[in-house]
Amino acid sequence: MTENSENSLKVARQGFEHFTQGLATGEWQAFLDVLTEDFTFWFPTGKFQGLNVGKERAREFFQYVSASFPGGIILTLDRFTSNETTVVFEFHDEGVLFGLPYKNRVAVSFDVCGNKICGYREYFGSDGKSSLDN
Repeated sequence: MTENSENSLKVARQGFEHFTQGLATGEWQAFLDVLTEDFTFWFPTGKFQGLNVGKERAREFFQYVSASFPGGIILTLDRFTSNETTVVFEFHDEGVLFGLPYKNRVAVSFDVCGNKICGYREYFGSDGKSSLDN
């Protein structure tokens, strides 16, 4: 593993810990602090479908996620893979979405630029209700 790969993995794993805490508690500031100002993210459905740009847009998105899951989301990491600049985390999660039981399989990809996360992409499966279309 190269030095760049090791740094990317370290930054992404720390970011993923903050991401996990945000999902569980609705407290996103620690995760937002590790994002670049020009952070981009891609989400597959709903109000934030497609490419979104900027840290403020990310703040809106993660607040929306927390409002959609008022009791939080608990996730279990299944595996991760990485290269020089990107780390992909695969996990399953569960909670209550808009008052209905929710279970899903998800992959999130973090792009690392230096010591910050500059990009995020999310993909999810079909273990249950899996969209934030409401």
